[in-house]
Amino acid sequence: MRRQDSPLPTSAAVVVIGGGVIGSSAAFHLAEAGVEVVLLERAHLGSGSTSRAAGGVRTQFSDALNVEIARRSLDAFRDFARRPGWDIDLRHVGYLFVLSRESDVEEFQRSVALQNERGLDSRRVTAGEARGLCPLVEGDDILAGAFSPGDGHATPEGVVQGYASAARAHGADIRLNCEVLDIETSGDEITAVVTDQGSIETTTVTCAAGAWSRSCGAMVGVHLPVTPLRRQILFTEGIGGMPAHLPMTIDFESSFYFHREGLGVLMGMSDPHEKPGFSVETTDDWIPGLMDVVRRRAPRLADAGIRGGWAGLYEMTPDRNAIIGEAEGVSRFLYATGFSGHGFLQAPAVGEILRDLVLQRPTFVDISPLAVERFDTTALRPEYNVV
Repeated sequence: MRRQDSPLPTSAAVVVIGGGVIGSSAAFHLAEAGVEVVLLERAHLGSGSTSRAAGGVRTQFSDALNVEIARRSLDAFRDFARRPGWDIDLRHVGYLFVLSRESDVEEFQRSVALQNERGLDSRRVTAGEARGLCPLVEGDDILAGAFSPGDGHATPEGVVQGYASAARAHGADIRLNCEVLDIETSGDEITAVVTDQGSIETTTVTCAAGAWSRSCGAMVGVHLPVTPLRRQILFTEGIGGMPAHLPMTIDFESSFYFHREGLGVLMGMSDPHEKPGFSVETTDDWIPGLMDVVRRRAPRLADAGIRGGWAGLYEMTPDRNAIIGEAEGVSRFLYATGFSGHGFLQAPAVGEILRDLVLQRPTFVDISPLAVERFDTTALRPEYNVV
């Protein structure tokens, strides 16, 4: 295991670009398999979207591929204390979607059936049952809900550090504060990754650069249609009399969500007026819209004092689904990006997939429908269950 202050390696079998949860998972799974891997991160581990995520882990998706990836990831989260060996504060409090539109009820009914076919115990619940599962929820407009008791939330920073620590133990070289400037090619083959600290000869690159993936792909002429979109989060002061067991709760129509955080709650909501961009500045202009929904859907939270908050980036794609695969135009350029808000919860399984793509062996699920080429055809793969 090389020290961070040692000279940059001159070569590696695989270079992973991006030190968030996807990149660290890829580095761990590759190193565990005996692959010589270098991970490059221009700041510190998890400094992009991962450290600013809400930490939800769920299996409730409308796309069968996402269901399989999420289920395998949830299994890995449950086993995380053993492999790779780290405390991630996983809380199986369940995931509750609150539904107030007939169209959403119909879509979630189909999604629950899909999930049940694959052995998951999600279920549709009545409006009364939804209020019982989360006593903070109110509203006569609630039509139904969808609930999965095995879902919940974990600590994103713990997952990144756990994977990175284990990757190093297996021989991976993880370089922080090391910015990638270019990827050199000869013909259609990758030859080196150029950084501000020197060059690393390699024939295989994995792009796990999150919201910054578009520029990474451009280095080798691959168009990765990923657009950054700011999302903001608040967390409150302690709330007296709050239920000890509170599911991760999402008002699907508005995208307002919350889960317990200490004695208070963490909450957020998409801002319909937000414009794409890389800003992670926290602002107050979105709070009035959030509070309008809070007063209607969970009024007890409206009186809680705000203790702090932060902003992070979603990496959005045109169909709000991930882009995973290997580029056609250049040899051995792999990518896993564009998760549109569900990258953290899918990271364990995606790390496995990237390992198997590198080793050119079958993946546990066919991920060809998630290839970037789908955007050049009519084969879009929309994910309905993204908030």
